[in-house]
Amino acid sequence: MIGFLKNDARANEVVKSIVDAGGKAAAVAADLSRLGEVTRLFDEAERAVGRLDIVAANAADILVKPLAECSEADYDRIFNTNSKGVFFTLKEAARRLKDGGRILVTSTGGTKLFFPGQSLYLGSKGAVEQFVRCLSWELGARGITVNAISPGPTETDMMQDRYRDKAAGMSPDFSRHQWPHAQERARYSGASAADFHRLPFSSGDWTPDTCREATG
Repeated sequence: MIGFLKNDARANEVVKSIVDAGGKAAAVAADLSRLGEVTRLFDEAERAVGRLDIVAANAADILVKPLAECSEADYDRIFNTNSKGVFFTLKEAARRLKDGGRILVTSTGGTKLFFPGQSLYLGSKGAVEQFVRCLSWELGARGITVNAISPGPTETDMMQDRYRDKAAGMSPDFSRHQWPHAQERARYSGASAADFHRLPFSSGDWTPDTCREATG
């Protein structure tokens, strides 16, 4: 089950790639900053495939603005999606996953760095990493692993032009016009792309509560 907010065309591309490979998939629009939408997405997923084995929490938004200029509305916008949305996604995953399941959460390599103007984004992602650490201990007895992935610059709708040249300098393998897509970024996590995609299915690749860097 692929959840998305706005880009139904890209979501349907993902669904098609899964179906073409012999799998089953569907896409559902959901605003994960709203608790009812989180619950609905899980309900739809269970109706489609039954009880879940794997949940990947990847929803995010970004706002670049000096902290002193941020409003309450700015704070609510970023934290409602990046922290609140992920928190309640993890809650539903903890309640619904089968024993031995896998939970993966996308953070950012930026939590280890210092970027002016990104206090809201990086603060919200730092909170997510703490959710991962706490939940991993709470679910350990059920054999469910909870881990975060911290990618570096990746070609998504969130990548702003103003950061492309700077980020290219941080990842010298990539030119200004050759950004790694999400699948390619896996190669920089210390595992091959194939290993990366197998991580949710393996019991020994990651230690629960760890955050795997994939920064290049």
